[in-house]
Amino acid sequence: MSTTKRLWLGLAALIIASFSVMLWLGFDLHRTAPPMPERVVSASGHVIYTRADIEKGRQVWQSIGGQELGSIWGHGALVAPDWSADWLHREAEAMLDLDARANTGQAYAQLDEPTQAKLQSALRSNLRKNTYDASNGDIVVGDDRAKAIEQVAAHYISLFSNDPATHDLRVAYAMKENTAPDPEHRRVMSAFFFWTAWATVTNRPDGSMVSYTNNWPYDPLVGNTPTSSAFMWSMFSLLFLLGGIGLMTWHYAAYHGKEAAPTPPATDPLLGLVLTPSMKATAKYFWVVIALFLVQILLGATTAHYQVEGQDAYGFALADVLPYSLTRSWHTQLAVLWIATAWLGTGLYIAPAISGHEPKFQRAGVNFLFACLLIIVIGAFSGQWFAVMQKLGLANNFWFGHQGWEYVDIGRFWQAFLFIGLLLWLFLVGRALWPAIKRKDEMSSIVGLLFLSTIAIGLFYGAGLMWGEHTHISLVEYWRWWVVHLWVEGFFEVFAVAVMSFLFVKLGLVRGKTATEAVLFATIVYLTGGVLGMFHHLYFVGTTTAGVALGAAFSALEVVPLAIIGLEAYETWSHSRATPWMARYRWPIVFFLAVSFWNLVGAGLFGFLINTPIALYYMQGLNLTPLHGHTALFGVYGMLGIGLMLFCLRGLKPDVAWRSGALRGAFWCLNIGLSLMALLTLLPLGVLQLQAALEHGYWFARSDAFMNRPIIHLLVWMRVPGDTIFSIGALTLAWFVLRLWVAPRREIAGER
Repeated sequence: MSTTKRLWLGLAALIIASFSVMLWLGFDLHRTAPPMPERVVSASGHVIYTRADIEKGRQVWQSIGGQELGSIWGHGALVAPDWSADWLHREAEAMLDLDARANTGQAYAQLDEPTQAKLQSALRSNLRKNTYDASNGDIVVGDDRAKAIEQVAAHYISLFSNDPATHDLRVAYAMKENTAPDPEHRRVMSAFFFWTAWATVTNRPDGSMVSYTNNWPYDPLVGNTPTSSAFMWSMFSLLFLLGGIGLMTWHYAAYHGKEAAPTPPATDPLLGLVLTPSMKATAKYFWVVIALFLVQILLGATTAHYQVEGQDAYGFALADVLPYSLTRSWHTQLAVLWIATAWLGTGLYIAPAISGHEPKFQRAGVNFLFACLLIIVIGAFSGQWFAVMQKLGLANNFWFGHQGWEYVDIGRFWQAFLFIGLLLWLFLVGRALWPAIKRKDEMSSIVGLLFLSTIAIGLFYGAGLMWGEHTHISLVEYWRWWVVHLWVEGFFEVFAVAVMSFLFVKLGLVRGKTATEAVLFATIVYLTGGVLGMFHHLYFVGTTTAGVALGAAFSALEVVPLAIIGLEAYETWSHSRATPWMARYRWPIVFFLAVSFWNLVGAGLFGFLINTPIALYYMQGLNLTPLHGHTALFGVYGMLGIGLMLFCLRGLKPDVAWRSGALRGAFWCLNIGLSLMALLTLLPLGVLQLQAALEHGYWFARSDAFMNRPIIHLLVWMRVPGDTIFSIGALTLAWFVLRLWVAPRREIAGER
């Protein structure tokens, strides 16, 4: 049996096994997720909240931005608090004060330490006891806790209104006035916040003395401390990492580079490529990439500035027309959209180039898909504005407004429309590739893997359609990460690796057999950790120890391929120097080189920093999370998208001289700007938050008392140099692309 065939069988076995475990863990999560009560009742029989209140409260929360305004269970925006952690601590303090006054006649803060410790012990027993009755669906709380719930609810009802008493807090949280203008909506939203906090502190009914969220968030006042499994599986994840790196290094030393590299051709093999009508039609996709990229940067700067002024932008009341939750929603979604558009455009361009076949009406399909994408972006973003401004109504919000789930915020109608668009993209790419798939040559496996990754990209976005308006939040999180982790981080990367390998083979720089085996092996290694590693996002949403164990073990393996990324980067760089005509492709390859660097730093170092259960227990939702997010999402996938775009542009404009100065400036400005953003703001801010969480509890690290300190404001302002340099790089890249079509300079023979 050939090596290629063995690798294909290994990949098939891996995918079947991994997704079988994924689905099993999904069923297990359905069984172990925190229960949704029918009623929350006081000991004296007063009904505090009903299931309808909690469900409607979640709808209200989603309509105002959901995870884009503060967070729930650590997932979401960072300026406002984590509402579950905030409610939990406020409720605990209210209960302590009520208990102190009832038993001593004094406020809790006035008591001596031994008396406070005694009250804290009673508090933990009260809060952690599971009083959910599965027979009737009731949660029964003591009358003292019912009073505390009423006090905390009053705080939130005031906060989400325009009450002057909480105005300063709204400014600190970057919330607009009257975030939820309907008083009843504010009341039921407090019911949802209560339930999310209840799940974080209430012990599971299995006698494990561990809450539904594995004791997250850290709050020693209520007895929320790391579980033993968090420590144990963090240790094992380190062992998996070291073992994986050892095996990967051995394999690289034993097998890589044993075959002599081919002699590069004397001239560029792609110069004779005939552009088909559909390939030419992809140019507009790359124009949109640039436009979305620039708008995303503008919205990112606006979102960051809200952390300083709260409701204004240099004195202008921006929150009245463009609230923080909206700018952040659009900023995060545009990041995915422009990167995905670059890859979609690459697929449509490269498919006819690979097969040499232009299917009938292919150009019309490319143009139709482009129009659909524009309609989706405009329609989805408009719906979100109407939702956040509370002009859409709860009845229409789920379908046309703001779903409130970070990265998959758009209304269900627009989600379904986008899924149909991706299926159309799959059809267009697949039928153009089909003649190449049927050919039996050294490129067959690479083309086959490219086609399979195209199928996965088209189908796996469908995971975003697996939840409904009232699906349990734990299961929504499960399916959401199928999209964010598997779709964005997984199969798009396989697609990109296959495309790059094909290009290097086509250029005569790598042998087809060698590239095929390398791509299949890299895919196996990446998906080994990448599929089940998704569960490191789900440690604290209702998973049991099995989810924590698998997430810890396999997310550690995600880092393994990055151990030799420097060697791969050197090989990529050597391709750009293999022959004089490769200077034509220098800048796409240089951007691929940046991908290798940020893979090591952003995905590797900063990713593993927060990956283990014990690390993420303290760091989830702190600024160390966006440190990884920014450096991995743009550093890896953004740079990859730009590199692929430049490869396509080189083919679309083969006779135009490239302005290397502009590309050099864009490259260094983007990389330096991203580095400064990470090192001057996100990293030090995240470290300070981590210290605050360790000393006082997670709630404090996200509180206004901590986030409004002068040092925090200084660190936020320190984003200006990096953001400015980054923006200059983006504008320079836009200028370069513009000049390819506007007053281009023809390339002189022999010019580089």
